[in-house]
Amino acid sequence: MVLKVNLFCDNVYGKHVRNNMADELSKEVDWNEELETALLQECDFGSLRNICKGRPVPAKHRPNVWQICLQVQDKGDSLSSFDGFFDLPEQSTIREDCAQLVDKLGNEEEEKVSVVADLESMITYFSKSRVESYSSDNGWLNILQPLLALKLGKSETYNCFYALINKYIARDCQKNGKPFHLFRLLLQYHDPELCSFLDTKRITPDVYAQSWFRSLFASVCDLKVILNMWDVYLQSSDPFLSFFMALVILVNAREQLLEAEDKDKQFIVGLITSFPASLEAEDIEDFCSLAQYYASKTPQSFRRDFERPLFGTSLSQLKSGDEVGQQVSQMLCLPVSVSELLQSTDPAGGDMVRYFVVDCRPAEQYNSGHLPTAMHLDANLMLLNPEEFNTAIKALFSAQQQAILAGSAAGGEHLCFMGSGRDEEDQYVNMVVANFLQKHQQYVSMARGGYSALHSMLGEKVNSGLADHNGRSCIVCVPEMGSTSDVDSGEDIAHAHKAGDSGESIFGRLSNVMKSKGSEMKEKLANYIKNDTETEERHASNTDKLGKRYRNMASVFTIGDEEEGEEGEFNDQSDDERREIVSLDTWLKKPDIIYSCQCRDLDNNGFLHPSYFLVTDTHLYILREIPKNKSMAMIQSRRALGTIVKITSKKRHPDLITFSYGSNEGSGIKITNKDRCLIPTAGETTKIVKQQIMKVLDALES
Repeated sequence: MVLKVNLFCDNVYGKHVRNNMADELSKEVDWNEELETALLQECDFGSLRNICKGRPVPAKHRPNVWQICLQVQDKGDSLSSFDGFFDLPEQSTIREDCAQLVDKLGNEEEEKVSVVADLESMITYFSKSRVESYSSDNGWLNILQPLLALKLGKSETYNCFYALINKYIARDCQKNGKPFHLFRLLLQYHDPELCSFLDTKRITPDVYAQSWFRSLFASVCDLKVILNMWDVYLQSSDPFLSFFMALVILVNAREQLLEAEDKDKQFIVGLITSFPASLEAEDIEDFCSLAQYYASKTPQSFRRDFERPLFGTSLSQLKSGDEVGQQVSQMLCLPVSVSELLQSTDPAGGDMVRYFVVDCRPAEQYNSGHLPTAMHLDANLMLLNPEEFNTAIKALFSAQQQAILAGSAAGGEHLCFMGSGRDEEDQYVNMVVANFLQKHQQYVSMARGGYSALHSMLGEKVNSGLADHNGRSCIVCVPEMGSTSDVDSGEDIAHAHKAGDSGESIFGRLSNVMKSKGSEMKEKLANYIKNDTETEERHASNTDKLGKRYRNMASVFTIGDEEEGEEGEFNDQSDDERREIVSLDTWLKKPDIIYSCQCRDLDNNGFLHPSYFLVTDTHLYILREIPKNKSMAMIQSRRALGTIVKITSKKRHPDLITFSYGSNEGSGIKITNKDRCLIPTAGETTKIVKQQIMKVLDALES
């Protein structure tokens, strides 16, 4: 496969295609002379970059150019502190690998011994000084090979080698390493369809890109290609450029990859790893320009988030790298800082990425303060009414296009979703984001920290920086307002934001429509996630001893139909309305608890709360965790097992279980209350509850 970089680049840039080759040749001579003069005058890195402008440099100037770019031109002999002992556990492997590399270089026989000795001393000293073990695939010798082509002295070669690895080779380039989680997020941001395809095939970036990142492609590309590539790379001074080079390689070959859908994993991995070898030296300038183009179309927040953890050297940076590693592996999409969102609305922002901000918080929170350019989309709508959610998405895209055409500050091609910054609401925001990603929507990100982070950053300017900010109902100003039970749904919290220009007025009208839907959607929750299995069998009340409920009939755990409704309100109350606070550990260890599991309790407003589901001989309990003190819990529900008349689930949500409570009124079952829980072990849980119900009934009959 030949990478058609020029054609692809032309398709992207269009108007930037080079039309006058004669002029280019003349300019080439001029800048070469300018470069030579600057090098004689010992120019600095800034002057050098202004002259070269991201172009490959003449071979005769390359040694000086690289040393200036790596800022090692005046550095002393680092190898002078080498103790001269070749005593590493992997020393024999080092010596053998060095000899194999020299054999490939084609040196004269009398030179080989000397070159092998120099290579071995550099690798050994580097391994000792960095306290890192050598392995044949760690990329060190691959990086040294292009440096040997510069014909520098041993000390200068080592200084360049050390600086290259220190600045441009990401730490943790190993299986499941941080760089590969980050690269997957970048690929998903620019080409979600291709990312999804590779995910489906279980092909993670560490499988094919490990050698790319460890060696800056030196392990897979021709030497002439690498020399030109590093010319441009070092001028950019961007440690993340390798990520975007890898991105260009994959995106450029996307059709070939997608056509291999019926091939096995091994074939596709082999295909991907072969792509860089098809690059030619003449492609590099356009190839690197395209990588930089993708970099410019990417949120810049990730650089601030990951540069120190991936490329830093201090102990604190190493520790922060471990924390970031855990975070990046769990990220749903690329994060964007709220500071970048604010800067992107500034007309003086230049070529910054422009965002279309989608605020997915509940309507009452949005109405109590939001970014002036943010469009509202209640995340609960996705569960409440999928059809209306899809209609809202179409309206959202329409508003986006109109805002872009109107030149509004709210208009941007890049979607950034904002939540509250709290788990209880943001789990629904994650569902919305996942929905967009499943539809292969390009340029999807999330505001890191959500509204809480935005509010905090604005500080004293919060009233001027936010639209419709109401300090009496804002969840940051009044944290207790965050509990939906504390919010009066009938209160008019705030008016819709009235934007000034035509693009924003479109925004405002659509936002007002969406906000008015908020209260309606809450009322429709029970209809959407309804548990409606009807049955003609007679259900006895708790005191009815004439028959045995659940005897000789279908399982008490049934899958409800999606179309039918069911009588009975979803009341967020238990038998005892008083909410008792208890020690979670004490309750879980009670001797009468015969079963317990973690779950998520669904409240009246559609929010899921981390909880515990407990069963005793006579009762069912739901203990809801207290967010600020997770060792304590609130008894959310205390139900007598004998009052359970139905345990049902919906086909599309088999883990969302509804426990219906009531009695037999003669004319039929009257459901007086319900609990809904998201239980991962739904089958086991309902089986145990049914067993205990039968024991209760047997006891009543005896």
